[in-house]
Amino acid sequence: ALEDLQQQINDIVVELNLLKEQQALQTVCLRGTKISGKCFLVDIVKNTPLSSDENTRLYDYMRQSIGPDAEIWLGINDMQTEGVWMDQAGSNIRYKNWKLPQPDGSSAENCAVLSGSSGGKWLDENCREERASVCEFNIA
Repeated sequence: ALEDLQQQINDIVVELNLLKEQQALQTVCLRGTKISGKCFLVDIVKNTPLSSDENTRLYDYMRQSIGPDAEIWLGINDMQTEGVWMDQAGSNIRYKNWKLPQPDGSSAENCAVLSGSSGGKWLDENCREERASVCEFNIA
């Protein structure tokens, strides 16, 4: 009987966490838009890690959710001026975490990824490559 109660408690905790996640997404979507059961929200304030701590946490999350050798697009590029890396809002990025000698792709590689196999360092790659990406929502 005690094991059954513990399993019921575990199931309730899992369900509660799912409900909290759904509620958070619904709250975000109040400011965004729903399309085909998905939530999209434009947020041009921040598009890439702004500190070593943010980069490390994003790296850890990517490894847990996608895999240890995954790569994700960071939303920064040097398309406008070679070597001048900007976020999607057109602002110069302040924090950089390149795996030296990166960025080394010149005009052939104008977008940046956070690389799991490089320990969370950044690589420049061809923008037409298919990679996972992470959306950022401000919840505070």
